[in-house]
Amino acid sequence: MSCKHYKNSPQKYYKIISFATFVGLLYACSTTKKVPEGEYLLAKNNFQFEDKKENFDEELKSYVQQKPNKKQLLFMPLSLLLYNAANPKYDTILNEYMTYPREMRDQKLRDSLFIKYNMKSSVGKSLFLDRLYHSWGTPPVILDQSRTGKSAESIEKRLTYKGFWDAEVKFKHDLDSATKKAAVTYFIKHNEPTYIKDYYYNIPDQNIKNVYKYSIGETHVKSGQILDQTVLEKEVTRLTDLMRKNGYYRFNSSNDEVYFIADSLKSTKQVPLTLEIHKDSIDSPYKVATIGNIDVAIVDKASDFPRNTIKDSLRRIRFHKMDDRYKISSLWRSIIVDSKQVYDQKKLDVTKRNLLATNNFSILKARDSLRQGGGTTPNDSIVDVLYLLKPLDKYELKVGTDINYSQILNLGVSPSIDLTTRNVFRGMENLSTSLSGTFGSIRSTQDINKRVLAYELSAQASLNFPRLLLPFNYYKLIPKKYTPTSSILLGASVQNNIGLGRVNFNTGLNFQASVNDQVYHKLTLFNTQLSLTKNKSAYYDYFVNDNAIREEIFGNYFAYRPDVKQDFETGQLTRDQVSQYITEDLEYQGGLDSKGADLYTAFIGTLVNKDRQTQDVLISSMIYNFVYNEVGKKDYPNAFYFNGKVELAGNLLSIFNQKRDEGGIVTSPQRTIFGVPYAQFVKFDIDTRKYFKFNRNTLVLRQFIGIGIPYGNSKDMPVVRSYFNGGSNDIRAWVAFGGLGPADSQVDERVRTYMTNNLKLTTNIELRVPFNDMYEGALFTDIGNTWSLKNYNDGYGDEFKFNKFLGQMGIGSGLGLRVNVAYITLRLDLAYKIYDPNKPSGEKWRFNNFNPFKPTLNIAFGYPF
Repeated sequence: MSCKHYKNSPQKYYKIISFATFVGLLYACSTTKKVPEGEYLLAKNNFQFEDKKENFDEELKSYVQQKPNKKQLLFMPLSLLLYNAANPKYDTILNEYMTYPREMRDQKLRDSLFIKYNMKSSVGKSLFLDRLYHSWGTPPVILDQSRTGKSAESIEKRLTYKGFWDAEVKFKHDLDSATKKAAVTYFIKHNEPTYIKDYYYNIPDQNIKNVYKYSIGETHVKSGQILDQTVLEKEVTRLTDLMRKNGYYRFNSSNDEVYFIADSLKSTKQVPLTLEIHKDSIDSPYKVATIGNIDVAIVDKASDFPRNTIKDSLRRIRFHKMDDRYKISSLWRSIIVDSKQVYDQKKLDVTKRNLLATNNFSILKARDSLRQGGGTTPNDSIVDVLYLLKPLDKYELKVGTDINYSQILNLGVSPSIDLTTRNVFRGMENLSTSLSGTFGSIRSTQDINKRVLAYELSAQASLNFPRLLLPFNYYKLIPKKYTPTSSILLGASVQNNIGLGRVNFNTGLNFQASVNDQVYHKLTLFNTQLSLTKNKSAYYDYFVNDNAIREEIFGNYFAYRPDVKQDFETGQLTRDQVSQYITEDLEYQGGLDSKGADLYTAFIGTLVNKDRQTQDVLISSMIYNFVYNEVGKKDYPNAFYFNGKVELAGNLLSIFNQKRDEGGIVTSPQRTIFGVPYAQFVKFDIDTRKYFKFNRNTLVLRQFIGIGIPYGNSKDMPVVRSYFNGGSNDIRAWVAFGGLGPADSQVDERVRTYMTNNLKLTTNIELRVPFNDMYEGALFTDIGNTWSLKNYNDGYGDEFKFNKFLGQMGIGSGLGLRVNVAYITLRLDLAYKIYDPNKPSGEKWRFNNFNPFKPTLNIAFGYPF
């Protein structure tokens, strides 16, 4: 800030500085308001690592018994400030008041406490604000020096647990009597760790030993590693799951059958380690268990089984029902375990998942136990299984309203009504119907500096089946453990957003299967969408920028061809016919100077936009989607995510060879179905993400590749399947449809804004740095653009070329703030254009035009990826 600028507006800056000073003084004074004399508010814990840093050091902070009050508002301890705002003379009363159950907290209780603490003059006071401050706030954390020593011991024990047996932890108190604040510094020295010199195993049971040896390549424990107890715990968990999968029922259920012995007599730095697996002190043999009876009961309450049920069976599974609401064949499909099979704990878990996934039941009881007598007869290894299921309500109605924000829609409101009807055909089929709307505002196509009302209304019905709708037995191809399901969709929507409105109808048949917690497959056997454009004739009324360019080139052309002007003015030629003349007049095009050539290119862009924006299209496609997802899984701290999709459209419709339509000015005639052109294309989308965690920070790398290849009846991709740039989840320095791309096109931005294309590359890099549990910062860079695979568009220069595409990438960077409130993450990103490929040479790098006070603002909910 220059002095000159300050002098020009002293009043404004005086107010800002005064407010900042007031807040600072309020913060400094109020935090210690209720700290007793001679005591200290714990303001900060510091950690100094004197020799090195380890990847687990961040977790050591959690072993400190006393932590400062959490900071929320403007990085100040809001909850402490609220607590201190309550009148201190009522603290004792309020502390006791809050120990009573909520239903007892009334005026009578408060009055009794006033009398108890000799405050009769306060009888009758509600203390509303004081109670509010007290309940929302948290008391100051008073330094307890004895707990500091215990914290140091806890940190040292954790270091020993992680394999640093000689670690040292010291501490120091910094006490400030003037401010009544204290800071504690922990000095941590790891020293050299203890390593596993040799790794052995002692497993007397030969069968258990064979199972272990077969999977020894998957072991987490190896010679040469640091002797980390957390790794040993992970190996115990792996072995427990492995043995239970191989039929050893309740293996290590008491958590004393698998353990490790470290021999530290000769050395504490190189230690031999031995895995021990013993069933008991006499090493009685393990026995593989098999599944016995499988009982599935559908009841209203647990006491209804078995006396109020009727027994039935199907393929070795016994069903118990109170009525005929559910077909036993549909129930059978959810049961993965089978009688006389070897016990496998994972199959029991998948069965529970399948039953819950039907959205028809709650599970009152899921029990597996040794057959009666097993406790006294160790040789009895038959496991009986019981599931008690309670049907959910036949109908479930949900009414909600969402608040959303996007760069296209700005701030919007989305009311919705959802009705679920369960068990429609007695086979656990669920019918979901919904009515929803979205209302907000968009940037006007007539004036991009203004916003106008936008809306979308939709109705959709989905019939979901807990099986695949196939006319043959598919269980050998797709086992029940994959939880195969089907859904039939039917929907319609009316929207009015970017200029012209659309009416859409869609239907589809989907098959889904989850191989495990990470792998998911979805096949849409047919997905049919009919998109109809409203008010086609009003295109130039909505897109006035396109109309301005058209009128400008008309004037230029009429000066060149006065005869055409005369025919147009007398009504012999329409505007579209004049546009057609211009695109076909090679002599006129050849005589244009550079300015005229730019105008002509922009004019062609308006014609392409018009044809694509007003196009009616029928899309009938088959879609396959594969997802591999490690995000959110505790065993994958550096998670990987892959989402691949392939869509093939129009091949079935191509067998219908009806007459062609008339085409557009720059588009060729197309074959139609019932008068609507159908699209033919193949489309590939790949979205990959990798998450790297270090300390508490997370580095996220994302790469998106999208390719749409039109063929046959389509020269271009339909607008509803094309790619565009910008927005809060894409290249954030540009708003959605904000003028980036395609390629390094120099087409007038007013036209380029609404261009879409059929190839897209986007790379995102984001570093997330948490400040505390509530606030998280982010630094990010987004790179990408869209292209055509061929030069379809007569001079745009938007085709993809390997020797040029890197220089045609738009680059944006910025910083962001995430606010975590309950289960909602509010995201605020400020992005700046670093490299704009659509600017003239010499102006593409935007550093000379950088203005930190004019970022592209992105407000959204949730992470971008």
